[in-house]
Amino acid sequence: MSRLQESLESGKFTVTGEVGPPKGVDLGHCLEGAELMKDKVVAVNVTDIQTAVMRLSSLATCVKLVEHGVEPILQMVCRDRNRLALQSDLLGAYALGIRNVLSITGDHIVMGDHKGAKPVYDLDSVGLLQAMSLLEKGTDMGCDMKGSPNELEGTPEFFKGCVTTPCAEEIEPQVIKLDKKAEAGAQFCQTQAVYDAGQFETFMNECEKRGIKTPVLVGIVVLKGGGMAKYMNRFVPGVQVPQSVIDEFDGLTDEGDVKKKAAEVSARIINDCKHCCQGAHLMPLGWDDTIPMIVEQLD
Repeated sequence: MSRLQESLESGKFTVTGEVGPPKGVDLGHCLEGAELMKDKVVAVNVTDIQTAVMRLSSLATCVKLVEHGVEPILQMVCRDRNRLALQSDLLGAYALGIRNVLSITGDHIVMGDHKGAKPVYDLDSVGLLQAMSLLEKGTDMGCDMKGSPNELEGTPEFFKGCVTTPCAEEIEPQVIKLDKKAEAGAQFCQTQAVYDAGQFETFMNECEKRGIKTPVLVGIVVLKGGGMAKYMNRFVPGVQVPQSVIDEFDGLTDEGDVKKKAAEVSARIINDCKHCCQGAHLMPLGWDDTIPMIVEQLD
């Protein structure tokens, strides 16, 4: 059992972090960031070709984190691989000691830096969760010439995660999607960025009404200033930073002061959400040194 699974199943308020692999082979900055988080979070997500921008393999980065004593959460997007490759990579991850896997459909190619790449989307995030559940039962998604399931030589056991967008304009579709992911085998859920505790509580109440028991970690993208917040409001669907939060960054020009304020805002939102969720997922986007600052301010 992974530390993440143990923490969530014990009922502890659980905090996870996130790092992005480099565009190249120098893992120095990535590992430094993970080291800063190591004693403050239970596990660290490793993004998988995030926003369709080519980067070093998530799986390879996860292995390096394990070597440095950091428990990773392998993100897997469905955009770039068919079901053969996805299942193969899942088995490979398990063989290399990776237990936590986060299933994501993936941003479209048009968002990234390889416009000529061909998207796959053979499976979506629900299909990938179902594939993991099948592998855990000892078979893959295929069958032999007689139509019998292909049996595995040894079976993996993952701690399977998913994502949701609690502050989307329409809440009901998000609740329905999360319910489907739970039915497909999701054992934990990390959310997209939340900046309004009231909206988040409304979403969680709807999940409770629907009987969804999957532990939810409220997601926080660490703001790097008012300009970033305004950009997210304009271009990131399902994310809305209140004007009152944006105003808190007015007049702050020194990076240290902005980081201090960003940590304060992040911790406050988490504290306001703690009563209705099981943890928090911190996405520092390179400001890894803010993670200890945030965690130290949690109630």
